[in-house]
Amino acid sequence: MTATRSEYCVIACAEAWRDAGEILASPMGPIPSIGARLARLTFSPDLLLTDGEALLVRPDGTPEGWLPYRQHLALAMGGRRHVMMGASQIDRYGNQNISCIGDWARPRRQLLGVRGAPVNTLNHPTSYWVPTHSRRVFVEKVDLVCGVGYDHAAGARFHRIPRVVSDLGVLDFDTPDHSMRLASLHPGVTVEQVREATGFDLAVPDEVPYTREPTAHELELIREVLDPAGARTREVGA
Repeated sequence: MTATRSEYCVIACAEAWRDAGEILASPMGPIPSIGARLARLTFSPDLLLTDGEALLVRPDGTPEGWLPYRQHLALAMGGRRHVMMGASQIDRYGNQNISCIGDWARPRRQLLGVRGAPVNTLNHPTSYWVPTHSRRVFVEKVDLVCGVGYDHAAGARFHRIPRVVSDLGVLDFDTPDHSMRLASLHPGVTVEQVREATGFDLAVPDEVPYTREPTAHELELIREVLDPAGARTREVGA
């Protein structure tokens, strides 16, 4: 079975939680959510999934436990939660903006607001999902720091940005200065395409691998169990 671009994105998101153990996964958006549920059904069986309120749920969404608010805070403040958020802007050191575009005092666009991004990024691992990789999102410097990047996180015990997944590939910060690096390309994408869609000089290894292919079992789970209605294709059409 040939995988689509959206299914490679699901796999790339799922890999953020590989062998994570008993931590709380907090994916935001259809493709990260499918990815977290896929990880739970395959290589991360101890992963905790939540309905976003007070319940722990199985991959099909049915309740399997109660998550008291105090326990949620204990997980979130103690490094035992891994969020995958969106980003209206993200820069070379992983600073993320979801608040406004333009000057904070007189923004050109008002967005969600800072919300919980600073606490998330300083207290537990945070990855990002960007469905459309472009220079409008991957910028030299974010207009407002909401999620904290490596250049602002000195001394933060649990700060870590494992990966940024976009519709073009996977990026990480595995460089000496923690600047963004191209870690893998989704099949059909070139290094030049990623560079052209990025608003800063991206670290690129001499050889960039392709994002791993989903197994036949994983494709079956994605298509028939986790997302038979095809929500993933509404985020990434291919």
